[in-house]
Amino acid sequence: MVIQHNNTELTRVRASPGKNQHWAHFEYASEEEQLAAIISQSEHCEQELTYHCRKSRLLNTPDGPPLSWWVGGPGVGQVQTYWSGAPPGSQQCACGLQENCVDPKHRCNCDADLIEWANDSGLLTHKETLPVRSLVLGDVQRPGSESAYRVGHLRCHGDRNVWNAVFFDKETLYLHFPTFHGELSADISFLFKTTSSSGVFLENLGIKDFIRIELSSSAEVLFSFDVGNGPLEVRVKADVPLNDNRWHRIRAERNVKEASLRLDELPAATQEAPADGHIHLQLNSQLFIGGTASRQKGFRGCIRSLQLNGVTLDLEERARITPGVQAGCPGHCSSYGLLCQNRGRCVEKTNSFSCDCRPSAYTGAFCDRASFKSGTSVSYIFKEVVPSEDKSSSVIPSSIYSDVTLRAENVSLSFRTSQSPALLLYVSSYHREYLAVLLNKHDKLEVRYRLDSSKDVEILRSKARNLANGQLHAVTISRLADVVSVQVVVVSSFKTFHSCNQIDENTKEDFNLTSDVEFNAIRSLILGRVHDSGELDPELSRVASLGFTGCLSAVLFNSISPLKAALLHPGTSPVIVTGPLVQSICGSTSANPYAAETTHHLSGQSGSVETGQPVVNAIRSDSALIGGVIAVVIFVTVSALAIMARVFYRRKGSCQSQEVKTVKPEDSPELAFSGSRNGPSENQKEYFI
Repeated sequence: MVIQHNNTELTRVRASPGKNQHWAHFEYASEEEQLAAIISQSEHCEQELTYHCRKSRLLNTPDGPPLSWWVGGPGVGQVQTYWSGAPPGSQQCACGLQENCVDPKHRCNCDADLIEWANDSGLLTHKETLPVRSLVLGDVQRPGSESAYRVGHLRCHGDRNVWNAVFFDKETLYLHFPTFHGELSADISFLFKTTSSSGVFLENLGIKDFIRIELSSSAEVLFSFDVGNGPLEVRVKADVPLNDNRWHRIRAERNVKEASLRLDELPAATQEAPADGHIHLQLNSQLFIGGTASRQKGFRGCIRSLQLNGVTLDLEERARITPGVQAGCPGHCSSYGLLCQNRGRCVEKTNSFSCDCRPSAYTGAFCDRASFKSGTSVSYIFKEVVPSEDKSSSVIPSSIYSDVTLRAENVSLSFRTSQSPALLLYVSSYHREYLAVLLNKHDKLEVRYRLDSSKDVEILRSKARNLANGQLHAVTISRLADVVSVQVVVVSSFKTFHSCNQIDENTKEDFNLTSDVEFNAIRSLILGRVHDSGELDPELSRVASLGFTGCLSAVLFNSISPLKAALLHPGTSPVIVTGPLVQSICGSTSANPYAAETTHHLSGQSGSVETGQPVVNAIRSDSALIGGVIAVVIFVTVSALAIMARVFYRRKGSCQSQEVKTVKPEDSPELAFSGSRNGPSENQKEYFI
């Protein structure tokens, strides 16, 4: 569930005359009572909190008083002096906790007070301090200070009520709660699973009155009570055994007119109350769950999501203080494992289950979502953008223009798919030249260059096999003039790799082009389906019409990250999206699908320092034109140095003992120069430059 507020944009802090601080308040779409209920009942909540800085300190750690803080928590909230990724009350950022801040003397990157752009970013995950209600930034008035912040939407998942479970290992174990008050009406619902043929689920006694729900036999549930008219019973008999170690739902209701009992989706059984009898259920003992005060046989198995008159009992909390009773319930995958689709693997958790989608080409809670489907197309248009006179404009100029001729390019991407043939990437030009990266019908990678429209396409086939097997593959393609290097990496364990045995057969393959070496007048880059394929040869046209189904991530063409542009800046970037495009964890190795999925919308990560200022929506620097000229000069210089380095030094493929990530492109004249330190791996984030 996503709870929105009034400002999630990356916002530049501007100095205000007469004010020493910048203050921002956030209004949420949900009512306060509803907001508190969502947070308390969710298994996990998180909210992005990002601060980009240049000569603008954040928390003034470790010794000074806090210069900035935020207010969060229920009601009006409380002042919080910690930042994303750190625990409450610590007065530090994630880098301080991980001991990797850019200046070891400080506990936040921004507190180093550098003249370069830095950031402290990440997720707030402590529910008791959420949501962020206001933000106060205190070091924004000094000469040369610049900063920007972002507070993301509040995101919560998982229902503590649904998965609030307890496990009784023995028939003599039970939990007890205060007396159940259901004098005139009682509505009781819960789920159970067991291998026992009988046992009492719950019982509450009075002097003469009582209420009880039990498994009376392996195929029958009994709801009995007495309000002074003598015991009444309502029974439901199932057609199959109920002690099959699968979840079954019970709902029992009683009012002054009748009582009813429903089991799973079977028809409800009812029993009318006596016309002139007693109507008040008078109880005075404790409520027993999983056992009985009358010393009948207790229940052995799991009970979860127990609600009495609409109130969920916290079984897990009571189990933690009751000897012998286990909070949570094992064996969820035996009941719900089939929900994990498309080769997703069910992972047992203490009080729930999750689907590990890493063996699958899909993502989502049940591995049923693909970031790309057959009709999805993401088109990045390369065109020169004239700097706007409007200083509030957010147009971000492309780093490649249609009148530039490329003699080199670096392409990298990660993908998972079970489809072949499939088109991964297509770059077109105004001169009917193109570059295409695809999987052929034999599940192998093909790189197709047509750099001379008067000649046939040149097809470079990699020897790496079985690339449409649903596993994560990383592809790197580097061209310098007529030399093309292709590298395909697959990590079968999806964790770490320590030897070249886990890299596809050829660590690196070199090819030579024979037709031309110049890629002229680039027009667009397309991921997925090519809707206008009239200029393509028939074979490629057929593949282009099929598009791509699966997960695509970490796409980089020189300095362009088209997926990042499409997902984060759809309104301001030169991107056209048709068909479904879903944020996905397909490029992540994290076992937690939520942790991985939420990284897509982050603007940075603690521990990184960027040489360029952050991309700020609806803000444009006055020095954009000057900066562009400087960038071109730097680009030309770096290009020349890289060409010289390439001539003298040829790198060889190597293996790295670390988490799997997209292979880093080799030095090249067209390689982006972000200059980040300790940044996240490319499989976790794509930077939109």
